Amino acid sequence: MPFIPHTDADIKAMLAAIGVDSIETLFEEIPERLRSGKLTRVPEGLNEMQITRLMQERAQQDGLYLNFIGAGAYEHHIPAAVWEIATRGEFYSAYTPYQAEASQGTLQLLYEYQTMMASLTGMDVSNASLYEGASALAEAVLMAVRAHKKARRVLMPLTVHPVYREVVRTIVRNQQIELIELPYCTEGGNIIPASLKRFENEEAAALVIPQPNFFGALEEVDELTDWAQAHGMYAIALVNPTSLAILKAPGEWGAKGADIAVGEGQPLGAPLSSGGPYFGFLACKESLVRQMPGRIIGRTVDVDGKPGFTLTLQAREQHIRRSKATSNICTNQGLVVTAATIYMSLLGPDGLERVAQACHANTNALIERLTAIRGVERVFNRPVFHEAVLRLDAPVADTLRALEDEKIIGGFDLSGHYPELGQALLVCATETRTAADIEDYGRALEGILGRGTRPSKRAAKTRSTV
Repeated sequence: MPFIPHTDADIKAMLAAIGVDSIETLFEEIPERLRSGKLTRVPEGLNEMQITRLMQERAQQDGLYLNFIGAGAYEHHIPAAVWEIATRGEFYSAYTPYQAEASQGTLQLLYEYQTMMASLTGMDVSNASLYEGASALAEAVLMAVRAHKKARRVLMPLTVHPVYREVVRTIVRNQQIELIELPYCTEGGNIIPASLKRFENEEAAALVIPQPNFFGALEEVDELTDWAQAHGMYAIALVNPTSLAILKAPGEWGAKGADIAVGEGQPLGAPLSSGGPYFGFLACKESLVRQMPGRIIGRTVDVDGKPGFTLTLQAREQHIRRSKATSNICTNQGLVVTAATIYMSLLGPDGLERVAQACHANTNALIERLTAIRGVERVFNRPVFHEAVLRLDAPVADTLRALEDEKIIGGFDLSGHYPELGQALLVCATETRTAADIEDYGRALEGILGRGTRPSKRAAKTRSTV
């Protein structure tokens, strides 16, 4: 239902009912020195037409840009029906379903979400989501350490998103959990399986395996999963949910499948929204379900045999265990999960596969167009999903500013996180980019670099894989 503010008459009636003269009387126990006083910088009120005009002008100040940046948050097409349904009162105003008998609609939706995510990841069970992808990875690390019971070390490849690594380190460092960074292949941009050999006689709780990794490259997930499990470690899959429509699910990696799968759910129907709210997903094997954070929704029957939904597993230790507590899930993320469930329902497996295929095709077209420009080369030679690393012979930061003047967001500058790569740029193309968009980017970059083009056949050359 819509929000309807109280009228002056309503306020007077409520104050009279409780026996006070004004709203200020309700706060008289607060010392005067702690009060902020009157608001002196709030502008005069506007009518509906004026506020609409103001908001349109503010939105236009942002401008309309062609977006070729990904790096963990992706611009996908969201069918209009997704948020039209998600913002209906039944979903929009729903709170955390502590009372199952009053929350059957919300519980059913979350149950269906869990079913979809378990199917997408190929895992036994999914929880009802977490805050976002980075903290979901931290929860997976904590899960693995708790389940392992002996080792408090986790192998964390440098091919994992650098911000994710920082978040995980912040969450686990005061629990005496050590993150061991693994190098990457300078030719392929992937984990070097041979580099794991030195850990074969050292205890570790888990190996994190990103797929695709932060560079957009595909890892040798089967070999890495088998290696981790053969040496007493849990395999933690960090995945992009859109890519799972065409790539092997974590539950099918190696001989036994990954033990835990996590990631960022934003690609499933959430707009970029200046950084959130998003949601994290987490799924695992049934043997680890008791270590899972958040909550799990179950389907049951009542005394009359009618189907119903309930909170099957919900750890309320957040109130008492402090730093050792697992993450809960709050209402904002619950709303985004609602949108994700509707998004996956509308697209279905075939629709999600078409989205993933279009992303992959557009990225290949983008790589081909940009590497045809003199002064641009591809850094890594492994297959990618919808991101890739390019190296420029000009400062990336300056180039991106120049592209922004052309209304193009050209990618993510890697020099701050990976200075060893030189002037490297991470670019992305989703299904929203057209051939004309890619050509506009190519022409703009040509003009900025001022070097013309080189024969396109050179763009097809690749180096040998390590």
